[in-house]
Amino acid sequence: MYQEDFDNAFSQERSGDDIYSRPVRAGKRTYFFDVKATKNNDYYLTITESKRKVEKDGRFSYDKHKIFLYKEDFEKFAAGLEEVVQYIKEKCPVQERVYTENPEVTGKASGNEFTDIDFDKL
Repeated sequence: MYQEDFDNAFSQERSGDDIYSRPVRAGKRTYFFDVKATKNNDYYLTITESKRKVEKDGRFSYDKHKIFLYKEDFEKFAAGLEEVVQYIKEKCPVQERVYTENPEVTGKASGNEFTDIDFDKL
């Protein structure tokens, strides 16, 4: 009985090629870590960055960028990611920022300005 329940739940979860998804909200961006399946039932990972933007007419739209990561590349990808994250942490540690005024409201910068990097312009 338990195996049948598991199989039914698994097949319902497997509708299409989506298996599992984990969104991570980070400021103006949301990252989606999605597990998908090929036609041969082999799993792979897609990582999608989604950023909401306002169109000229006031409507919202989303810029999306996606990468595909296959099982044979997981270890090398994770090792490379860990290496660069560690490098950044050592070379440019996170600094606590204290905001005394909101420059968008007052028109004055507080001296602790945050720069939002637009990677599309790099």
